[in-house]
Amino acid sequence: MTSTAELTSPSSANQPDAGGLDASYTLDHKYTRTDGRIYLSGVQALVRLPLMQRLRDEAAGLDTAGFISGYRGSPLGGFDLELWRARQHLEAARVKFTPGLNEDLGATMVWGTQQTNLFPGAKVQGVYGMWYGKGPGVDRCGDVFKHANAAGTSVHGGVLALAADDHACRSSTLPHGSEDEFVSAMMPVLNPAGVQDILDMGLLGWAMSRYTGRWIGFKTIAETVESSASVQVDPFARRIVLPEDFEMPAGGLNIRWPDPPLDQEMRLHRYAVKAAQAFARANGIDRVVMDSPRARLGIVTAGKSYLDVLQALEYLGLDEAACADIGIRVYKVGMTWPLEPVGIARFAQGLEDIVVVEEKRAFIERQMKEQFYNWPASAGPRPSIVGKYDEAGSWILPSTNELTPATIAGVIGRRIQRLLQSTGISNESIEQRLRWMDEKEAELALPRASFPRVPHYCSGCPHNTSTRVPEGSRALGGIGCHYMVTWMDRSTDTFTHMGGEGVTWAGQAAFTDTEHVFQNLGDGTYFHSGSLAIRQAIAAGVNITYKILYNDAVAMTGGQPVDGTLSVPQIAHQMRAEGVQTIVLVSDEIGKWNKRELFPEGVEFFDRAELDAVQKQLREVKGTSILIYEQTCATEKRRRRKRGKLVDPPKRVVVNSLVCEGCGDCG
Repeated sequence: MTSTAELTSPSSANQPDAGGLDASYTLDHKYTRTDGRIYLSGVQALVRLPLMQRLRDEAAGLDTAGFISGYRGSPLGGFDLELWRARQHLEAARVKFTPGLNEDLGATMVWGTQQTNLFPGAKVQGVYGMWYGKGPGVDRCGDVFKHANAAGTSVHGGVLALAADDHACRSSTLPHGSEDEFVSAMMPVLNPAGVQDILDMGLLGWAMSRYTGRWIGFKTIAETVESSASVQVDPFARRIVLPEDFEMPAGGLNIRWPDPPLDQEMRLHRYAVKAAQAFARANGIDRVVMDSPRARLGIVTAGKSYLDVLQALEYLGLDEAACADIGIRVYKVGMTWPLEPVGIARFAQGLEDIVVVEEKRAFIERQMKEQFYNWPASAGPRPSIVGKYDEAGSWILPSTNELTPATIAGVIGRRIQRLLQSTGISNESIEQRLRWMDEKEAELALPRASFPRVPHYCSGCPHNTSTRVPEGSRALGGIGCHYMVTWMDRSTDTFTHMGGEGVTWAGQAAFTDTEHVFQNLGDGTYFHSGSLAIRQAIAAGVNITYKILYNDAVAMTGGQPVDGTLSVPQIAHQMRAEGVQTIVLVSDEIGKWNKRELFPEGVEFFDRAELDAVQKQLREVKGTSILIYEQTCATEKRRRRKRGKLVDPPKRVVVNSLVCEGCGDCG
């Protein structure tokens, strides 16, 4: 096995030439260099993190390993692909990647890594874990997070839980922010602002996890993980220290067995939260980034909003010197829960007014108001705090969609005006810029013709055919690319969370004259959790046809394979074992399924040209029936042809753009 000590550094490689270029630099250096600067995307920084943790452990004389699991979802949709690309580097560092069949099973595997050293036979001194999942996956993992966090992490292990949040609902069924879900499980939350923060806070997160014995929530959004930057990658650049002002309880805070639930609760509530605050305080995770000797206005912010605040100040024409002259102090919060009280109180002293700028709900603001409620008289006058709403109840920093630098600039500019006017001073430059922004907002608010371009299926997409239903029938949507059918004229309405497909009909069927519905279900969702929904429909005895759309790839996030073994015959056998009697297979290449003995007896086979007739028969079937629609994703076919993994057919279709109806069949 290759030791991580063999990773290269600039000092051991060729030095830059006279032009400043390092001729020895390769793409692998993003994972192999141990100091200096490299260019990384946010996702690559997350892949690099366990390699850096391994180096720190080796230097500390610890024999550890890493483990990563979870379930893909934007903005971490391609995280697993990047992990597979870096397999040789991860394996050399003893970092194992095992995708979860769904989010909560992935989290449960990570929980298991923290139990390794409770029993004889452990091969390592500890396993540092990383879980990843989209916001809805965080919701799904609530039970796992609560149990695993209450149990704790191992002394030389630790866990980072990466939440991939989609504030603007660009690729989700709901916008989401995961902070409150983490807090529900009492997990400390770190919020990096960029690629460098991902590296720095990631290492701090594992160290905090070991010290506090807790899982650490780690917020990621598209603006951070899909951006790239030149960053410092020395894993030892930042000295991580243990607090001297916190007294550990007897036995510490880490995982143990046996461990009664009330003992876990006591450690979690009485000690672990305070331990996290002490760790954040000792390591300067929250800090003043801009100050003034006569500070009057404070701005508290975190994560992406911190960068938006800097941009907003630039919009107002305020550099650091101008901010100091006006009296502005800015506090960057790295650990958004539990808010470290000493640093925030020190920041607030002497201020008249504080604006809390944060995405989605009032999270930091809520904690500040709770902490400042008993503001000591010795600290001077208590500053006012506004965030989502101002003193008059106006919604100034909405919790909907996402905040923009322009919105933030308007709020900060008016708070500055308010303070200056109280002393009889005006700033004409700020007033002019605010007027200009107001004029632009008014222009944008004017009614205008809108021609939205709604997404459609790719050329040759199997869903373009499979999601059609016979006249007089209706279908229910589901999670996956085929979700797009809900905004097409195809009698397909409503959807559920992932894994609930068809179960809404089980609740609705008894109260409507409609006799039957079709339910679209992707193969990835089927493997994730959808098979249980089918079991519920069978148990409820409702008339429903599940159309299991087998396209041989998780197309929506990059064409990954399903996380396990899943074939068309397997699905047929599983459904027969569940008690489904009517099972049909429809394919665009029905001839390749000539080995009928692979299937349960009674399965019928049809070419996709017969889909409409087949569906008309199935809608008359009582109970649950299954239609497996098999056709490989068109985008994945193109990928495979480019890579020489699939025969490129000589037949071509020429489409006249003047008569194209956008049917998608041309692929």
